[in-house]
Amino acid sequence: MSTPVGTVGTEWEVVVERGKIREFAAAMQSDLPAYQGPDAVIPPTFLASAVQWAPEGARIGHGFDRRRLLHGEQEYRLFGPPPRVGQVLRAQDRVEDRYEKPGKRGGTMKFVVIVTEFRDEEGALVAEARATYIETAKPAKEEA
Repeated sequence: MSTPVGTVGTEWEVVVERGKIREFAAAMQSDLPAYQGPDAVIPPTFLASAVQWAPEGARIGHGFDRRRLLHGEQEYRLFGPPPRVGQVLRAQDRVEDRYEKPGKRGGTMKFVVIVTEFRDEEGALVAEARATYIETAKPAKEEA
């Protein structure tokens, strides 16, 4: 079932931990000093790991058939300095858009854009992750 545009998920807490930043930077093969030590900041794509802290049911579902699911695009925006060690962020998903396009091999492709907002302790928006998911078209003969 499709989740309608405007649907908002349940908030969850993301604690920015020094060890997790270091592990993430190592996985990216980055040795930048900004990602090390007691005042480390997050690499922008670190926000992808926030889903690990989401309790069951907090994330919004796309409603697509997983056998035909593609992760089409991912974008991260920071609205000021990157979050740093010790910050506690509140994350929350929202369905921003849904649309369809004709598939190149026939049928209809479906798209959903889900935005995850990250707010600081005062409620200020510090970052967002924008993901576009695609359900590929069934062959035209199956859609009829």
